[in-house]
Amino acid sequence: MKKYVLILFVSLLSSFAVSAQDDDGATERGGQLLERMQQYIQKRLNMTKGEAERFSPVFLRYVSELRRTHREFRGDKPVLQLRIAEVRVRFRNEFRQVVDEQRANRVFQHQKEFEDIIRNEIKERNMQNRRGPGGRVRLVNPQRDFK
Repeated sequence: MKKYVLILFVSLLSSFAVSAQDDDGATERGGQLLERMQQYIQKRLNMTKGEAERFSPVFLRYVSELRRTHREFRGDKPVLQLRIAEVRVRFRNEFRQVVDEQRANRVFQHQKEFEDIIRNEIKERNMQNRRGPGGRVRLVNPQRDFK
């Protein structure tokens, strides 16, 4: 189940990234989220300004390719996982051209950390939205809430 949620999250994140690159200049929450992830990874890897400038276009291509892979193979999970691994291996080699091998390998670890942080924030916000008066969790009443 966690894998499905992760795949869904990555595909949503990827779709936001591509929508942020559209010609209409719309920088929505997805574009901001992608930018935050990029900054998070750059900070965690202690990149210099020059490394960060070279890293950005490679990372955007990586996210775009990941999105395309999710879209093409979403119905076949084993093939999807294989293609994701292939994309990561290919881009790890591109990341190595920007940073050393050790940091290039950690890009994916920090990407997952960021996704986990965002997932937890979303869960917390959803729980806060479900809280009623007095801070108690309000249970959904189908007869009242879904009329």
